[in-house]
Amino acid sequence: MAADRLLTTGQLARELGLHARSIARWAQEGQLKPTLVTPGGQYRWELEDVREQLRQLRKRSD
Repeated sequence: MAADRLLTTGQLARELGLHARSIARWAQEGQLKPTLVTPGGQYRWELEDVREQLRQLRKRSD
């Protein structure tokens, strides 16, 4: 996976129509797994991977 395809948390939030704080909180709680965590602790995301993780979360809550 090319690093230039990875999104910041803010970019991911805009793509998904969610709030960046929600995404960061879910990552901290272990509900979402970022594709990469930078040395500075910033999350980087692959859009389709997150969409699949969200689908799986929805299935578990049904």
